[in-house]
Amino acid sequence: MSSIRPIPPDELERLLNLSEYNIDFANIQNNFSELNKLAASIAGTDISLINLIDCYTQWTVSSYGLEMKQMPRDESVCQYTIMKKGGFEVPNLSSDDRFKDFDYVKGELGLKYYYGIPLTTVEGFNIGALCVMHPETRLLSDEKIAHLTIIADEIVNRLRAIKVIEKLKLTVKESTYTQKKIVHDIRGPIAGIIGLADIIIEQGYNNDMDEVLEYMNLVKNSGDSIVSLANEILTAQQQADSGYHESFNLLIFKEKLEQLYLPPSIKKNIDFTVSTSKETELWPVSKFNLMQIAGNLVSNAIKFTPEGGSIRVQVDLEIGDIANLLQISVSDTGIGLSPAQIDLIMGGKGKSTSGTGGEDGFGFGLAMVKNLIDSMHGELKISSAPGQGTCFEVILLQH
Repeated sequence: MSSIRPIPPDELERLLNLSEYNIDFANIQNNFSELNKLAASIAGTDISLINLIDCYTQWTVSSYGLEMKQMPRDESVCQYTIMKKGGFEVPNLSSDDRFKDFDYVKGELGLKYYYGIPLTTVEGFNIGALCVMHPETRLLSDEKIAHLTIIADEIVNRLRAIKVIEKLKLTVKESTYTQKKIVHDIRGPIAGIIGLADIIIEQGYNNDMDEVLEYMNLVKNSGDSIVSLANEILTAQQQADSGYHESFNLLIFKEKLEQLYLPPSIKKNIDFTVSTSKETELWPVSKFNLMQIAGNLVSNAIKFTPEGGSIRVQVDLEIGDIANLLQISVSDTGIGLSPAQIDLIMGGKGKSTSGTGGEDGFGFGLAMVKNLIDSMHGELKISSAPGQGTCFEVILLQH
């Protein structure tokens, strides 16, 4: 098996493009189940998978004929498919040095045939692949390949639809923040009106008419400001009344992290725990980019923590008058980082190194995390030293 793994030349941009889709890897199976079945039927194969590939992991977001959720990226065939513009065919995996030692090839499944088509976004990035697999060797006709290509295009169209829906949800969430801010801003003009009224009342008949007119002009200006703010409130309220209610909270966040990252942790004999603050775990939060940020930090921790080690994720929400602060801490007992490595990460760069279990390093996961946090005007802190583990702290404003 070759130790050299393919990396697209635009890998960081590809990963950022994937993150823009804000995909819940564990919860979109129903959007594609009939397409998977159709792909297997057209190809005449037992298995059809829809895979999305991030820096560390191949996520199977929908499957037919094989229960599959995830696998390390460096153990996938689809990592080669995303390198191409067209399809990638392997007639016999067992005779190909790149794949013959994979468990699903040499093991009980004994898979031999593979055909994959990249899932190419409108921006031109291959974020994953539609693939069909079979225990017997074969070759697909041009007609069948054309039909599979149509299915792959439809998968991308549905991913785009999911992306649009998520952005609409975020817009509604932001309108709620605008409403809170406006209500806060209204207090100033109202306080000014009350203060001016108190002065006029206190002076009574001793008020100078010119002074009263000046006061009334100030009252009018404050009133105009309130009317303008009230109009903004009504607009925001109309958006909020569209029927959407944010249901994502820290408890759901915790469950999703456990669902996705407990399996690889158990496989490497790493103690993985996620904790939340009981007081705020049911408060709504925006899930925009949260799984991408936390997921890459956890994947990185798994990669660089030796067997028998531990990873602790702590998620807290600090409640404020206008906005809340989401704090995510990912700590591990891994090999740690040098000051030079920390500087590279904080500069939005990274250097690929092998993990403690021999995992291939792609060098882009933490760079992507830093880019995502910066785009959200958040803050990243890193505490580490060689041989002493690492703690990543993320602070994000919640509107």
